[in-house]
Amino acid sequence: MKTILVDMDGVLANTNQHFIDYEYKRNGNQILWENISVLLEAEAFPNFLEDVNSKGFFRTVPVIENAVKVLKYLNEKYNVLIVSSATEFPNSLTEKAEWLIEHFPFINWKQMIFCGRKDFIIGDIMIDDHPKNLNLFSGQRILFSQPHNANSTVENSVRVSGWDDIMNIL
Repeated sequence: MKTILVDMDGVLANTNQHFIDYEYKRNGNQILWENISVLLEAEAFPNFLEDVNSKGFFRTVPVIENAVKVLKYLNEKYNVLIVSSATEFPNSLTEKAEWLIEHFPFINWKQMIFCGRKDFIIGDIMIDDHPKNLNLFSGQRILFSQPHNANSTVENSVRVSGWDDIMNIL
């Protein structure tokens, strides 16, 4: 059975929308999706560090459309591991685990890998929104489209615009 490594932020969790919502609640500043194209999150969102270090941020991120339905299907067909670079932001470890349990109850604790680097995690397929993670991966690479990777290319990868695309590929 093949192993699929699935990123959280920007793949399962709609962190960009969450940053936009946080910014609007904070000061009424409406950040438009088209204005954050090709910018990394830290560049696109003025309060990025404050947000990712605030209690509750990772716990309340909205789920990306169709992620639950498709991941449930994949979990029945493949060995699915959720791999998230969560150790950089202390609150995110517990909050991400709680978020997964709430939104993806079919994923058990043995399928959750929270780490600082993903280059040592072994699998057959990786779904990620950051080219830096995919570039170090030797298996099948799936680049999940997000504004920050709009102009990025990853050698030997397939770009998807959402979970329906992933369902059609896998």
